[in-house]
Amino acid sequence: MKLLETSWGKALGFFAVLLAVIASVLQHLENCEQTIYTRMTHDLKTLAEDFRQKNKSCFILGASGETGKELLKEIVERKLFSKITLIGRRQLTFEDKAFENLVQEVVDFEKLDDYAAVFQGHDVGYCCLGTTKAKAGADGFIRVDHDYVLKSAELAKAGGCSHFNLESSKGADKTSGFLYLKVKGQVEADIEPLGFERFSIYRPAVLMVDRQESRPTEWFARMVLGPISSMFPTAMSIPIQSVTRAMVANTLIPAGENVEILENKAIYDLGKAPEK
Repeated sequence: MKLLETSWGKALGFFAVLLAVIASVLQHLENCEQTIYTRMTHDLKTLAEDFRQKNKSCFILGASGETGKELLKEIVERKLFSKITLIGRRQLTFEDKAFENLVQEVVDFEKLDDYAAVFQGHDVGYCCLGTTKAKAGADGFIRVDHDYVLKSAELAKAGGCSHFNLESSKGADKTSGFLYLKVKGQVEADIEPLGFERFSIYRPAVLMVDRQESRPTEWFARMVLGPISSMFPTAMSIPIQSVTRAMVANTLIPAGENVEILENKAIYDLGKAPEK
């Protein structure tokens, strides 16, 4: 009996130490990213009102995806742009009348140069294009997440776009040994020399969203990270609504740098910034 009690006590002690280590790691992840936004004291409501007066136009790439759909909803509800253009490989259907004035341009991403006119005349561009290696294969993933994105950015710059917003990923690094992070980092690096007046890169962690598309790895990650996110909201994940709200809020805030990278914590903080 004493041996059993001793073993049980050791097991509890081990798990207590393990939980303490995990908590410490999560706390570190929560606080390790530098938040670059000291500009959150801005009155977003006033900024939005001023922005509307400028009659700007925008385009969204990837509006059929989860982030693109949320972003479109946020932009339409806020009524920030005088013209919104969706650029994609197919026509999208909407039941809500709020979406009836959208312009939709269907393109062949394999022949984007033939659709240069589609990218002309937009002030702001949002790129939420993306696929997975599991869905498209390694070559297909690179073609979509790098080649399509880069060509779209080139055409947008040539068409007069001044502010290009790119949804990337936490850990994006062109020198990474992981294909996903390497491709994300490479496209960031390749777009930067295009010379947009403002280039905003968003690097969210695992997106907390119920996808219509089946992604087993993300589903499992959400199941595991759900309870963790309640205590450490930016350590390893982020609600998709926080990402889209941050993208819109950042559009309103005057630029600080020509190229800005918003890591997960900065995105989360900006996404919850209230309209005063």
